[in-house]
Amino acid sequence: MKIFVMTDLEGVAGVLNFQEWTGPGKLYYTLAREFLTLEINAAIDGFFEGGATEILIADGHGPSGININQLDPRAEYLRGWGVGPWPLTLDATFDALAFVGQHSKAGTEYGHMAHTQGTNYLDLSINGVSIGEFGQLAMCASELGVRTIFGSGDEAFKKEAQELVPGIEAVAVKRGVKAGKGDNLSQEEYARFTASARHLHPIKARRLIREGALKAVRRAQKEDFGIIELTPPFQRVAKFRPSEGNPDWTISRESHPSSVIALMNMRYNRQPMEKPS
Repeated sequence: MKIFVMTDLEGVAGVLNFQEWTGPGKLYYTLAREFLTLEINAAIDGFFEGGATEILIADGHGPSGININQLDPRAEYLRGWGVGPWPLTLDATFDALAFVGQHSKAGTEYGHMAHTQGTNYLDLSINGVSIGEFGQLAMCASELGVRTIFGSGDEAFKKEAQELVPGIEAVAVKRGVKAGKGDNLSQEEYARFTASARHLHPIKARRLIREGALKAVRRAQKEDFGIIELTPPFQRVAKFRPSEGNPDWTISRESHPSSVIALMNMRYNRQPMEKPS
């Protein structure tokens, strides 16, 4: 079993906020990368015990989220995308897709560090289904016939993943505690708004991730789950907060007759929209 593992930093136990944890020069960035790498290693261990034969770890955090020197040497490491970029070098040779450190989508109530690509997104949907970074790649995987079998992150992400991919094995390592979507906030205000959470201890989180990864692989060899039903044609609608270079609230609509992957590679054509009430 060949597994593609997409990773991100914001859904990791112990990673507390955008301001101090998620990029070069920030106080706890080095520690955040260590926390993520150890969560990935826990998943790798579970996957291999469950029967995986090849694992590719994709470093999906913007400035990089993995300390490759600490990464389990049984896995290969991927940084950077091929042509497209979607589906982020995932192809039909993989048997399964999994996620570690994934956060919930933009505007998620009780999400922790919730966002989609950046804090400038209000929402992204395909055919009326609101999705985040998880959903974008999981839909691409389904088009390729690759099952999405596992994900770890915050509690709101777990719910999001289970609603989109019935049967997925999902593990929560922390949970947001703030109600509301924050749609009327600026990017900076929203980044602070979505930073409140209760975390498991990182050691406990890794144990649960290992157990979940093991269970996911074993189930995937016996059960049929992990494919999202996709019905063309496809329309993507994205709504954005004001940001540098785009000072107004904007909306974008694109469509494709047959392919989610092709749709995801189309440019965003923004038009003015009314500020959310």
